[in-house]
Order: sequence, then C-alpha cells, then structure tokens
Amino acid sequence: MIKGLRPLLRRSTYSGALFAYGAVLASLPLLSFALLPALAWRSAPEGVQVVVVVVVWAALIGFVGLARTTRRVLVVSARRLLSVALPDPVAGPVADPGPVRTAARAPDAPPLPAAPSRRDRWRTPLWLLLHVALGWTGALASGVLLFAALTLPGGWLDAELGLSLFGRSVRVDGGWQSWVAALGCLLLAAAVCAVVTKALRWSAPRLLGPSAAERLALAAERERRLAERNRLAHELHDSIGHTLTTTTIQAAVAGEVLSADPVAARAALRSIEESARAALEDLDYVLGVLREREAETAPTRTLADLPELFDRLRHAGAVVEPELSGDLARVRGTLSRAAYRILQEGLTNAMRHGADGPIQVRVAAAPDSLELGVVNPTGDAARTRRGPGTFPTSGHGLPGLAERVRLLHGEIDAGPDGPGHWRLAVRLPVRVSP
Repeated sequence: MIKGLRPLLRRSTYSGALFAYGAVLASLPLLSFALLPALAWRSAPEGVQVVVVVVVWAALIGFVGLARTTRRVLVVSARRLLSVALPDPVAGPVADPGPVRTAARAPDAPPLPAAPSRRDRWRTPLWLLLHVALGWTGALASGVLLFAALTLPGGWLDAELGLSLFGRSVRVDGGWQSWVAALGCLLLAAAVCAVVTKALRWSAPRLLGPSAAERLALAAERERRLAERNRLAHELHDSIGHTLTTTTIQAAVAGEVLSADPVAARAALRSIEESARAALEDLDYVLGVLREREAETAPTRTLADLPELFDRLRHAGAVVEPELSGDLARVRGTLSRAAYRILQEGLTNAMRHGADGPIQVRVAAAPDSLELGVVNPTGDAARTRRGPGTFPTSGHGLPGLAERVRLLHGEIDAGPDGPGHWRLAVRLPVRVSP
C-alpha cells in the first residue's frame, strides 16, 4: 500500500505533469488556427466540424514537431522535468555519405552514419502529438477531480457527488462522507499526474531519443574525439618527455662545468631555453585542443628538424652518430611528422635508460618505404652525469610507439641487439611526393 503511494509523494511526478500540462498552453494558439475551417464551413454537421478541427489541429502540431528547434526544446525540457537521460540531438542533418565521401575516407576513420529514414523524421511529431494528448487528458481529468476535492467537503457551494455503477447508486451531499470523497478525488488527481508522467517517461527515450543513424553519428563522434585525445597524449609524451629528459641532463652538465668551462655552460643553458620554448608551443597547442577553443596552427616538426634535435642531444652530452640516406625532403605531411616523433621517442629512451656510448641513428628513405633505426649501448652503469634512477620507466613509451606505427600500417621491432646494445627499428610504407 505504502509502496503504491510513493510515486504520489515524489516531486518529479508533479514536475512531469507540469511538463505535460504545458503542452496544453502551447497548443492553444494552434487550436485557434484549427477553428478557422470550421468557422468557414458553418453548413457542415457539428460532428464533421469537430472532426475537421481535430484533424487540422493535429496536422499543425505535427508540422511544428518537424522543426529541429522544437526537438531541442523538448529534449532539454524532458531532461529537466521528466528526469530522463537524453543526449543532445545531432547538430545538422545526418546526410548520406555517398560514394565520393566513402572513397575519400581514411582506412581507420570511424564509419559514417546512414541517412535518416522516414520513420526517424516523424518520431518527434508523433511524440509531440502524444504529449499534447496526454496533457489535455491529464489536465481535464485532474482539474475536475481537484475541483471536486475542493467543493465537496461540507457541501460547499451546495456541491454533491453521485455515482452509479452496475445498477447501484451512491450520493454524497455532506457530512463525513463528503470529506472521504474529497480525499479520494485528491488521490485520484495525484494518480492521474503519476500516470501521465510515467507515460511520458516511457515514450520520451523511444521517440525523443537518438535514432539509429544518430546513435551511429554519436558513436563516430566519440571515437573521433577519443582518437584525437590519444594522439594528443602521444604528442605530450613524446615532446614533453623528451624535453624534460634533455633539459635535466643539460642542467646537470651546466652545473658541473659552470666554473671550469663557462662557454659550455652557457651553451647548455641556451639549449635548455630552446627546448623549453619548443615544448611550451606543443603544450599550448594541446591544451587549446583539450579546452575546445579555436585551434591554432599545430606545431609541425618533421624530418627536416632532425639536425636541431641532434644538436640538443649533443648539448646534453650525448654522442649521436646519424646515418641519413635518400631524399628526406620528399617525405612530407603526416608521415614526416610521425617519423620525427618516433625518432624523438627512441632517442629519449636512449638518453633515459642507455649507458654511456654513441647513439646510432639511421634514417633511410626509399621510393616505397621509410626505415628508422636507433641503436644505443646498454649496461648496468647508467650515465654518470645524470645519476642512477633519475628517469624511472613509465611503461608508455614502447606501447605508444607501437600504436603510432600500427596506425601508419608499418612494422616495429624493439629489443636487445647483441651484447650490450638496444635496437629500435621501424619500417613505414611511404608514397614519395613528386
């Protein structure tokens, strides 16, 4: 008994009823237009006039429901007043991708949504018609019951209640029976509100919720955002991680030679400044994208910037032995930027975890492939200029490299290379620009 009364005591029940009854007020202006055909056709029978008014009224309500703005307003109102979880409608029409757009899509791009069906387009007008019908039914029923609950006690306004059921009649015209009848009318009015609210809550996700095409579009948008965030995470790991590694080593070098070799110390400090400025550019771009503000031009570092990268490592005390072959200038775009990041991460790992000794870097551009390689010495003795345990392993470097290479349909091999050496080898398919 008490469990059955719980919906009558919830505030959400009456906020939902208020949402339903709001449709009554919103539909009144349309009712005035629907009366015009009946007024113009006075010779028609009364029943025909009523049918014409109802049909025209329903058509006008359905037409209003076709507007995207109407659906947005209904979704926001249903979320707040019905407490129904509804996502925002997809902005703009969900168009058919067509053969041209399909052919232009990248292999790893999320699937494009299909065109909305005719049934999907009529879901909002259908829900709006149901909303108005429930609003009028609930408003009339609860209004009559509330009026009876207010006038029956003590026979106020000479009110009396008569019921006839299966040949038996009951009349209430005063005394304690009128108070019981008034309480019953009040409970029935609350029950009408609960039924109307429950009906709207049940229908809202089915008619106002996303269609199959919209769900596909939302999933594609979530996948695109996730891919973008993963890409930004790779950028931060590669750029900021490399900068922190080199600047830490360069600061240690500058501190050691500050008195004995001021020129070398100043060179190390200049290198720290340049590395920090480049890292700040990367960080500012990534934070701008994460905050969803207007994106500035992304920092572009390509294979053409490898000499600057090697110089920063040399200022940190590393011995870099590059071996560059092929026309690297012909490798452009995404592939060149990704190759730079791969080499940057490989060199960062060599600085962090390798032993003293030369770091061999190999870049070979062929007509159909781009080969990258980093070989560094390993051993128990860490670099003396940075001290042991300064750079703990995060576990994200090699998995991030493998993911980047996979997206480029390349091959990666990382592991020991004979006694005392570690080798990173990457092969990427390439289309050389003419």
